[in-house]
Amino acid sequence: MSRSLNLAHLSSQFDFVLHGQGDFSIKGLAPLSSANETQLSFLVNPIYRSQAVTSSAGALILNEADYQFVTSQSNKNRQYLVAKNPYALFARIAQEFELLGKQDEPGSIHPTAVVEAGAIVSSSAIIGPFCTIKSGAEIGDCVKLEGHVHIGKNVKVGSHTKIFPMTVIYDECQIGQRCILHGGVVIGSDGFGFAPDFTAKGGEWVKIPQTGKVIVGNDVEMGASTTVDRGAMADTVIGDGCKFDNQVQIGHNVKMGSHCVMAGCSGVAGSTELGNLCIIGGYSNFSGHLQIADRTTVSGGTSITKSITTPGLHFTGVFPYTQHAQWEKNAAILRGLDKLRQQVRQLIKG
Repeated sequence: MSRSLNLAHLSSQFDFVLHGQGDFSIKGLAPLSSANETQLSFLVNPIYRSQAVTSSAGALILNEADYQFVTSQSNKNRQYLVAKNPYALFARIAQEFELLGKQDEPGSIHPTAVVEAGAIVSSSAIIGPFCTIKSGAEIGDCVKLEGHVHIGKNVKVGSHTKIFPMTVIYDECQIGQRCILHGGVVIGSDGFGFAPDFTAKGGEWVKIPQTGKVIVGNDVEMGASTTVDRGAMADTVIGDGCKFDNQVQIGHNVKMGSHCVMAGCSGVAGSTELGNLCIIGGYSNFSGHLQIADRTTVSGGTSITKSITTPGLHFTGVFPYTQHAQWEKNAAILRGLDKLRQQVRQLIKG
């Protein structure tokens, strides 16, 4: 990047101890292996300590133990940012670099965009080509809609939110501030609600109108092709700070607490409620109408079919799930079943 960030400025914003020159400016971010003397890199995994010693990075984020090791092996004239959580500090500084490139972007509406009468669009918002903003919608300050985004009637989009191409937000839904919705996200499509009626000739599934909406909190990120269904009567709610990978499915009336993360292809069936700070592995799923406690961790590929009421437990299993430590013991036994079977056969034969 052509722009730079001053370390003294960063130290006033973030929690780290600076060893080096406060007036040093970093002009970009790079991995240890390719960083040059004007760039910032970071060390998280100790197996890369030797790479950090030889790296040409002009500034390096690391923890106290790694700092002691690296400086004992190298006398390079380098700046060190010592933090308790180097990875998180790197992410926050990376965000600062990203913001540098946005500061001078003027608000604009592309001539091919359609903004209906009654819609309110901030003068600092950027509306890309072929976007549609329906009547009653409100687009906040510094919102950026890339091409082919559809914003339905009475939708509210909070400030500094970025929405990528081909995303659809249905009528009445609400998106918080500083959210990121990647390509193909669909917010507010109908929940899967049908009442069986097989008394009629031939039988049928009677559609239940989905009259709720979706409310998405602040600082939420949704990966490509993620879908969040609107509620049947109540609202589907996604808490502040949640992060979804690609192709996550959230059913109608789901309530998700704050700062939950869900990896790709995972899903939550209707009316299930997840607590705060849950960690959900890829290709995991939850049955409907469950209560899931705070800080629950679910390993990838696990099906949760009953409520979890104790906070902070870790569950794993492609067959009926159990607590993670117990699953590991059972898996070890299963791994040895064939050997045990052979021994039993030999005993039977005498």
